[in-house]
Amino acid sequence: MEKLKSSLLNMVLVLVGVAMVIGAVLAWVNNITEKPIADKAQQTLANGIRDVMGTADINVDEPDSLTLDLQGKAYDFVIHNVNSTSGDYLGAAVESTTLGFGGDMKVLVGFDAQGKVLGYTILQASETPGLGAKADKWFQKDGKGSIIGRSLADGNLTVDKDGGDVDAITASTITTRAFLKAVNQAYAAYKGNDTDGESGASKQKH
Repeated sequence: MEKLKSSLLNMVLVLVGVAMVIGAVLAWVNNITEKPIADKAQQTLANGIRDVMGTADINVDEPDSLTLDLQGKAYDFVIHNVNSTSGDYLGAAVESTTLGFGGDMKVLVGFDAQGKVLGYTILQASETPGLGAKADKWFQKDGKGSIIGRSLADGNLTVDKDGGDVDAITASTITTRAFLKAVNQAYAAYKGNDTDGESGASKQKH
C-alpha cells in the first residue's frame, strides 16, 4: 500500500476526521447522560421543596416563572406553590438567584401562607470553597444568623454590619449579603406572583 503523502491537505483531512469522531463520541455520551442528569436535578429540587416547606405530605403545582424589575434590573424566579395533601394552601418554595462573591448563588426559599420563612437550601453556589457549605447551615434554625420563622412583611433581612439584625458568616459579609438579597427577592417574587404587567412584574406559567 502506498504511504500517504504528507501535505497540508492530508493533515487537514486527518484533523477533520478526528474532530468528527470526537464530536460523535461526545454527542453519544451527552445523549446517554442527559436524561439521568435531568432526572437527578428534578429529584434534588423535589427533595429541596419538601425540606424548605418542612413536610413531605405535600402536592406541588406546576411551577410559575416570574420576572421582576428590582432596583432597575430584571430578575427571574421560579415559584412552586405548595398545597397539603388535603388541598390546603401551605405557601410556596421560590428559586432565587443573585450574584455572590465568586459567582451566582441560587437559593430555594420556603414561605408559609403568611410569608414567614419556613426553610431554605442552597441549590448552587460559586463561593470560596467551604463558604457555600457554611451558608447552608449558618442561617438555619440553630445557626448563628437564623432566619427561620422570620416574617419579611416586617421588612427586608439585613446583615448586622449594615444596620440589620442578621449575624454575618464569619469573615464573609459579601456572601451573607448575597444570600440575604436572594431571600429578600424571593419574598418579593412570592408576594408578586399574582401581579400583572402594570406592577412591573411579568408572569408566565409553564
